[in-house]
Amino acid sequence: MQALLLERPQAFRFIDMPEPGAPGPGEALVRVHAVGICGTDYGGYLGTMPFFSYPRIPGHELGVEVVAVGSGVANVKTGDRCCVEPYINCQRCHSCVRGLTNCCAHHHTLGVHCDGGLRPLFTLPARKLHRSPRLTAEQNALVETLAIGCHAIDRGAPQPGETVLIIGAGPIGLSALEFAKVSGARVIVMDKSQPRLDFVRSAMGVADTVLATGTPADSEAVGQLTDGRMCELVVDATGSAASMAAALDVCSFGGRLVYVGITQGEVRFPHAAAMHRRELTILASRNALSRDFSRIIGLIEDGTIDTRPWITHRLPFAELPAEFPRLLDPASGVIKAVVEMPS
Repeated sequence: MQALLLERPQAFRFIDMPEPGAPGPGEALVRVHAVGICGTDYGGYLGTMPFFSYPRIPGHELGVEVVAVGSGVANVKTGDRCCVEPYINCQRCHSCVRGLTNCCAHHHTLGVHCDGGLRPLFTLPARKLHRSPRLTAEQNALVETLAIGCHAIDRGAPQPGETVLIIGAGPIGLSALEFAKVSGARVIVMDKSQPRLDFVRSAMGVADTVLATGTPADSEAVGQLTDGRMCELVVDATGSAASMAAALDVCSFGGRLVYVGITQGEVRFPHAAAMHRRELTILASRNALSRDFSRIIGLIEDGTIDTRPWITHRLPFAELPAEFPRLLDPASGVIKAVVEMPS
């Protein structure tokens, strides 16, 4: 079978590899039908993702079908359509024992630290499959993206009546937006791209937006929208060290700031004026938890989350190496691209 290997930054090539054998105890063999492309994949391609290792078969946002299961597997059966929780955890470390499986000390993410789903068939722990027969393969491929935003919003714990500012209207920011809306809080979105803000207004139903300029005018605009109170919860999904530092300025007194984007740079801010005076709480958000996947499946099934606006580009597997660089161009208008795998 053919798999797509990212040998090094900006160097894809197709490779031939044998089909996997029968799954072992606790494992499932799955056929991949759809693969979402996200910021981690773009960072891996560009060489800017700090956790990415090479050579690597990418792909962690997956819509799959179970082909076979090993002994002891009870949560899925042959023929089940599933989404994949791509965070492989050891189940033994201090974090795992505490239920913090998203930050396992020995964590591996499919397609980042170990090979992922840009191949027709592969084997994984069956406990990482979430059965979702009412979702399409594309919808299943979206669940992991939504889980990142779900976990970030849970970390910030917005309440009805509070104001949440989402900085960065890429896929991760949009996924956080979905769950900020579900919380009942008021939502404001900031981004440096006017087309993305137009998308937020037209497709996501958010009227309050701020065009980011990287100047104090950004804080002034947020202040105008909040009568000077600023925002009880700010979620920075940009991955920009400059944005992450400036995000403190738009937090209210006693507010919370969640960093869900990842930067390799240093985040610097004046402690007394920016953080201490306002008694801010700063949180990191990494990956997601198993319960997030189950929740998201239900929210898509009952129509609370509409996945239709999300997928703007569909690519055949065979064309991905040639088309991938074009997805990096802001002019492409991509929100979420999905790779259609051969059946």
